[in-house]
Amino acid sequence: MNSIEINKEAYATNFIYLLKCLTGVIICYALYYYFPQYPFYWSLVSVAVSLSPDNSNTLAYDRMKANMIGCAAGIALYPLHTSGLIILCLGVSLTIFIGIALRMTNTLKSALAAVVIITLQEEQEKHWYVALERVSCVVTGCIVALGVTLLFNLLISRKYSKQ
Repeated sequence: MNSIEINKEAYATNFIYLLKCLTGVIICYALYYYFPQYPFYWSLVSVAVSLSPDNSNTLAYDRMKANMIGCAAGIALYPLHTSGLIILCLGVSLTIFIGIALRMTNTLKSALAAVVIITLQEEQEKHWYVALERVSCVVTGCIVALGVTLLFNLLISRKYSKQ
């Protein structure tokens, strides 16, 4: 019978990732719960997409920048009065082209999530403040993800510097 070997380093990395995700979700859920008048459920989506198992501050900043690209594309397209599908397709295309031009293809997932969140319309009448609320909630989720990543990286670096 073969035994399963557990890579302790991979286990530790994935456990830290789990803790980062839970921390980010708890913070964003608290915002969602305590400020129900704002769509902080988008912060939950944003924080979940923005966090990753890596411990790179550079990638954390890049994911934040990618979200800003998606938000900017979404805000730019929001005023268009055409079908939701066309706006979504334009937003995805614009976001991908900007990401490629800025050499940020490794973080496009975050940017694409942001553009979909901003441009997706469920109401019949468009209101400009809906897009701004969504942008602020997506940015909040990104800031939470960035803060959680930086905090965990600081704690990890302190732990290893003491050893």
